Amino acid sequence: MIGSYVAVGDSFTEGVGDPGPDGSFVGWADRFAVLLADRRPEGDFRYANLAVRGKLLDQIVADQVPRAVDLAPDLVSFCAGGNDIIRPGTDPDEVAERFERALAQLTAVSGTVMVTTGFDTRGVPVLKHLRGKIATYNGHVRAIADRYGCPVLDLWSLRSVQDRRAWDADRLHLSPEGHTRVALRAGQVLGLDVPADPEQAWPALPPRGAFDVRRDNVAWAREFLVPWIGRRLRGESSGDHVTAKGALSPDDIRMRIASVA
Repeated sequence: MIGSYVAVGDSFTEGVGDPGPDGSFVGWADRFAVLLADRRPEGDFRYANLAVRGKLLDQIVADQVPRAVDLAPDLVSFCAGGNDIIRPGTDPDEVAERFERALAQLTAVSGTVMVTTGFDTRGVPVLKHLRGKIATYNGHVRAIADRYGCPVLDLWSLRSVQDRRAWDADRLHLSPEGHTRVALRAGQVLGLDVPADPEQAWPALPPRGAFDVRRDNVAWAREFLVPWIGRRLRGESSGDHVTAKGALSPDDIRMRIASVA
């Protein structure tokens, strides 16, 4: 019976790709918070989402981990390091060492800390060549979780998100349905009875020809890849000037989900 939950992380946990009615995002963590709140008496659940898009591990540790420690919730979800891993020249072994130090801080004050692995990027342009590096980091995350007794939200093994409909148009963030499936899997990890199977098969799609695929790739590169590279070259982050959502009520999350369903 989890009575309080704090989500710590980057764009994945902020919910980018799952837009709400007010310009902010919903995302898997907010949806997961509703699953947890449904198992508590009305009004007897506290939730805060501290995640901000674009943040590196050290920024998350500096800005979000102390706030999570102060709140000392029953549950923390900790997803960090992904933005470090996709940067050229980073060492997944060294990133994992910093990840473990942060996890030690969180486990000292929280009843449970759930960690997440990275997705399998085999079908993602540009990122697919980083698949081995991501897999190495995932191995570290699982080993660290074992040492601290933390449940693991294993996104690498979630087969349903290999479908392109699980992803936003930018191909870097999940779609609303993708976020929903991750929230359901998170519930399963903690042993909850969830309302649907996150691995439920997608409806069949008509086949796409090679021309359609090339056309989509060109449009994606122009609209998303080039701006992403430009921000990296300028040393900018998509999270610059973005404020975390902070404390949210489950009723507010339900209304935001319903308004865009």
